[in-house]
Amino acid sequence: MSKEKAPRRPRAETPKGFRDYFGAEVTERKAMLDAIAKVYQLHGFEALETSAVETVEALGKFLPDVDRPNEGVFAWQEDEKDWLALRYDLTAPLARVAAQYRNDLPTPYRRYAMGPVWRNEKPGPGRFRQFYQCDADTVGAPSVAADAEICAMLANALEAVGIERGDYVVRVSNRKILDGLMESVGLLDLNDPSYNAAERGIAMRAIDKFDRLGESGVEKLLMDGREDASGDFTQGAGLNYLQALSVTTFLMQRLPTNAETISGLRSLLAQSVRGLEGVQELETIAALLDAQGFGPDRIVIDPSVVRGLGYYTGPVFEAELTFEILDDKGNKRQFGSVAGGGRYDDLVKRFTGQAVPATGVSIGVDRLLAALRAKGRAEAPAPGPVVVTVMDRDRMADYFAMAADLRNAGIRAEVYLGNPKQFGNQLKYADKRASPVAVIQGTDEASRGVVVLKDLILGARIAQSATLEEWKDRPAQVEIPRSDLVAAVRQMLEG
Repeated sequence: MSKEKAPRRPRAETPKGFRDYFGAEVTERKAMLDAIAKVYQLHGFEALETSAVETVEALGKFLPDVDRPNEGVFAWQEDEKDWLALRYDLTAPLARVAAQYRNDLPTPYRRYAMGPVWRNEKPGPGRFRQFYQCDADTVGAPSVAADAEICAMLANALEAVGIERGDYVVRVSNRKILDGLMESVGLLDLNDPSYNAAERGIAMRAIDKFDRLGESGVEKLLMDGREDASGDFTQGAGLNYLQALSVTTFLMQRLPTNAETISGLRSLLAQSVRGLEGVQELETIAALLDAQGFGPDRIVIDPSVVRGLGYYTGPVFEAELTFEILDDKGNKRQFGSVAGGGRYDDLVKRFTGQAVPATGVSIGVDRLLAALRAKGRAEAPAPGPVVVTVMDRDRMADYFAMAADLRNAGIRAEVYLGNPKQFGNQLKYADKRASPVAVIQGTDEASRGVVVLKDLILGARIAQSATLEEWKDRPAQVEIPRSDLVAAVRQMLEG
């Protein structure tokens, strides 16, 4: 008789494209989000938490292939009825909320939201299927004053988490001036959005690469195409040289002051009503920012900003970190974008049938955390808890009383709950917990009413570099009266 196979054990690993976050990482992220939330609250924005699950219908069109509604998101069908999906951003749920509670919410409605989102996409290095976003949006404000406020708030948020002035710039443009440019070179017919749509998409993506490829590289993409260093060829938009020159001249209008940039754009787009409307909006935004002290050293008008070709309807903005880091090959490069957003006046209309103006920004939480680490400005890991070791199993009540005294004084503390037989294992545990102090009391110490405090941080430092004489002169542990436990631990922690 054949032996039955033992049931297969599950693999102890995260699914591909996902990761786990441990104590210090969670604490670090929370500290950053708390700092950002404080800025948002100072501007009068209210917190909103929405469900992680939305109907696919509410999430809207997010895929080119409409016959596969679960492509690109994690989705499932419930009882042969609605398709449900994990949210892929925080904006689509906001549109649903704005429509569902439109009679109860104030207008404009200003909210911020922070939380995980999910994308059913192919994972890669640094690209995960679950990641955090941090958004702030204003719904119901048609004036570009709302866009100016979002830009100012974004700059304040970056500084609040430790990004210094000079290490970032918020770049602002307007989809209307890009439409005006596309109109002037024959790639856009405002009465027929489908006209030259493919070529227009190529041109817009080329504009978005201006900072990386420069004037020559963008011109090639605007005309016949470009071959990169690897030999890959990218099809061009088919413009002639003069048309391409018009585009690159437009992109080079990022001048020393916002006023000069706006003046240049006004001249270049003089024949486009839509383009001039966008220029006027940028001029208003620049004036409102200037009145608050946000000059081009922090927020700059930059016509090369391109975001969400079918999504944004007016001002668009992007926060870029300008300091250099080393890439995987040891080459210097700028850190790049950590946030972006703009005006999207058509999103809520899907639910209500009526146009509802909206604007907002999304900060890439993991990107911003990586930037803070690169600059050495991330929140220092908090020390672990004080560990009360166990020398006598029958005296657990005494050890718990010590831990309670420390906690009542606001000091993190725990009693060791593993096997206390090997005392060395308790200290190894305390080391893994990054504990600053171990509390020790055996039978002898208890009979004398004392405890021993072992300064684990000082002890590790001494063990690394001190001589025997120095060790004796600076003992890493002291004996103190039990009644002085809280005061002595606090003194050690303050160091």
